[in-house]
Amino acid sequence: MARETPTFDFMGKRRLATILSIALIVCSIGLLVVKGLNWGLDFTGGTLVEVAFVDPISPQTVRDELDGAGFENGLVQNFGTEREILIRMPPQGDREQAKMGDAILATLNTNHPGVVMLQSNYVGPAVGEELTESGGVAMIAALGMVMLYILFRFTGKFSIGAVTALVHDVIIVLGAFAFMRWTFDLNVLAAVLAVIGYSLNDTIVVSDRIRENFRRVRKGGPIDVINRSLNETLGRTLVTSLTTLLVLVALLVAGGEGIFGFAAALTVGVVVGTYSSIYVAANILLALNIDRQDLMLPEKENADELEMP
Repeated sequence: MARETPTFDFMGKRRLATILSIALIVCSIGLLVVKGLNWGLDFTGGTLVEVAFVDPISPQTVRDELDGAGFENGLVQNFGTEREILIRMPPQGDREQAKMGDAILATLNTNHPGVVMLQSNYVGPAVGEELTESGGVAMIAALGMVMLYILFRFTGKFSIGAVTALVHDVIIVLGAFAFMRWTFDLNVLAAVLAVIGYSLNDTIVVSDRIRENFRRVRKGGPIDVINRSLNETLGRTLVTSLTTLLVLVALLVAGGEGIFGFAAALTVGVVVGTYSSIYVAANILLALNIDRQDLMLPEKENADELEMP
């Protein structure tokens, strides 16, 4: 005799999930207002310097020396070989930005004679402001296109639920960066946009099964149908999330400082996106009183409906 698949009462915990989501969103928005994001060089402007040392040197040693000389919040990493170092330095108070590269080179030559400047590029604040605006427009455009896609593929109620879940995920990822003071640069912005795509994929899979079961199952209310749909897609959701997290954890551990923000944003986004695809979108559907009449096919296409066991 075949074993029955375990059934979890997801919607029985929907009020607790709602409280958790509201608390996370309020905390995230509060952190963004009070602390703000730790904007990277791409958005604030600043100086990018690449130098070559005579002997191999660790990025932490260079970072400590720059901090001691008053160069704060710089991103330091190996670039190519253990002798070459890439430094991204945001604006430093009253220091003249155009001469920042020479000042950094002079500081490093104090303890390591023979350091050679390979390149020095300055990103002005106007460019950073333009990137900030473009990034915001890209995020809003992505959410708008998602809403239109879900609207045409499903119904208006599904589109509201999907976009709410995506906004929920983005706000929490940004809140995590504000809380941890991780640098927010273009790599992280790309990761946030990828989180939108990942979360949307999960939400569409769940929504498609919910629509199918509303059309096929005759007995049971919306809560029963949604619970059944979530259980049927749970295995696929967990396998996808766990395999993705394995790769992201590897990037966090071995990817280095340059890719840390990207991997961190995706890690938080995958966890939150998995949660939101189960709870947030489905909760919105129940709040909007989704029922069979919203999703029924014409009578001739709906003759083979099944009974709820």
